[in-house]
Amino acid sequence: MSFDGVATYAAVKELKDSLFMGKIEKIYQPQPEQLLFIIHTKNGKRKLFMSSGSNHSAVYLVDETPENPKNPPVFCMVLRKHLGAARITDVLQHENDRIIEILMETVNELGFSVNKKLVIEIMGKHSNIMLVDMDTGKIIDSIKHVSIDVNRARQILPGKQYEYPPAQDKIPFCSVTENDMEAMLAGQAQPERSLLNNIQGISPALAESIALCGDPASCYARLRQIIAAIDNGAATPVVYIDEDDKPLDFHVTALSALEGSCRRLDFDSFSAAAGYFFRHRETSNTVKQKANDLLRHINGHLSKLRLKTQRLNEDLRKAQNSDRYRLYGELLTANLHAAKSGDDSVQVTNYYDGTAVDIPLDPRFSPAKNAQNYYKKYSKAKTAVKEKQIQLEETHRQIAYLESVAAYAERARTVEETELLRQELTDAGFIRYRKTRSGQQKKSKPQPLKYTLSSGKTVLVGRNNRENDWLTLKRAASSDLWFHTKDIPGSHTVLLLDGSEPEEGDLFEAASVAAYHSKGRDSENVPVDYTKIRYVKKPGGANPGMVIFTHNRTLYVDPKLPE
Repeated sequence: MSFDGVATYAAVKELKDSLFMGKIEKIYQPQPEQLLFIIHTKNGKRKLFMSSGSNHSAVYLVDETPENPKNPPVFCMVLRKHLGAARITDVLQHENDRIIEILMETVNELGFSVNKKLVIEIMGKHSNIMLVDMDTGKIIDSIKHVSIDVNRARQILPGKQYEYPPAQDKIPFCSVTENDMEAMLAGQAQPERSLLNNIQGISPALAESIALCGDPASCYARLRQIIAAIDNGAATPVVYIDEDDKPLDFHVTALSALEGSCRRLDFDSFSAAAGYFFRHRETSNTVKQKANDLLRHINGHLSKLRLKTQRLNEDLRKAQNSDRYRLYGELLTANLHAAKSGDDSVQVTNYYDGTAVDIPLDPRFSPAKNAQNYYKKYSKAKTAVKEKQIQLEETHRQIAYLESVAAYAERARTVEETELLRQELTDAGFIRYRKTRSGQQKKSKPQPLKYTLSSGKTVLVGRNNRENDWLTLKRAASSDLWFHTKDIPGSHTVLLLDGSEPEEGDLFEAASVAAYHSKGRDSENVPVDYTKIRYVKKPGGANPGMVIFTHNRTLYVDPKLPE
């Protein structure tokens, strides 16, 4: 992530322009490592967001107000005590490093004017936010306490003298001269490494982008161009996202290393770019975490069901060999005179084929009682075959259902989708019920994915099995077309016709959408069944999303979404 010294320089420039002489009205601490200041400025209220999280260390302006805890944490109460009604007098960057200082003027309990500053160190897992008394230089409090057990060289505790992180033997990027650049790059096989090791405040991605300019003069001109653009308010911050719309990096200038491999989004302000990057990256990480949690539950149940299938098959094989019990019973009944009480076996002739058969006997019982026991074993085995087959079919249905939910979890892109899947599994009994704050489950309106084909017709796709049922059984008309991958877990896909007839291109495009929203997304030539909605039925007692259909045809397509 490129929140380096240059990005910090841009953030300070934007904050100074927006917050100068602003008055702090409210202070919140939405999360243990986050702060939100609501500041009244000459241009209206602005919301300043700060985070010292290892994966979200940043400072930028936001528009929304995150949910806050009912009881504010201790650090939030300290800030409210010392910075209530404080006025921002300046915003500075320390030596082109990733350290932002917000200088404030306020009054103490005696009514005297005092100066304090908020120091935000944006340094990954070592990030921190500290309130410092400018007259004494001592730390009033910090969002993270660093004791001597954690860091012997630099403790961050209330009452300690604030010290900046150890200085690096580098040239601040604003102070680099053309001669410095020539000295750094002379005879270097890896110029980007030399820039990174000698210039303070640039990230590896930015160093690579500057080094690609070639000769030292061009590299120096590129660095000065970036600084000038920030100073003049002409910088165009960018965010780079991958093919799954997951943010990979952002900066105040284009990063050559990502230009060809990622999609680029341009923004008007640094805060807009930073907000988009961190918001979507956090959402992506949260979705991944929640989806993995669901997959862990699903895989656990699948393992149990597959083991149950194996045992049922073994029981069936044993039960299907029960014909010998019937034979033993018949032959023993016909040859009671040949056996005596207390015998442990008897040899009789099989009147079906004339062969000799040895029949094991229980010496505790009479020959007649042994014959009755064999008939009971035969009857019990026959009953077991029927029961085991019913259990086996139900187990196969449960496995198919869980595999379909797993496919949705793997493709989930929003927190809402994962929560809907969790609720579906809870209703099905696979996850223990979890009470909401209100004590009742929240019902959400189905919102299937919507695509427009090249002909203008609309295709709807269910995001989970409950939406599949709603889409197929309630939303679609009987004349609409229903699509689903053949023998592959996937979404119900409906082509809305509104009484018209589909063209051949519509069928293939809709089938490609169905293939894309299935477990066969990464395959080619995927088989997709389609039929009219009137031929799709849901058996009684079936799991959500499970249907049967007739009058179907099959298309072979490559997974693809409409242009």
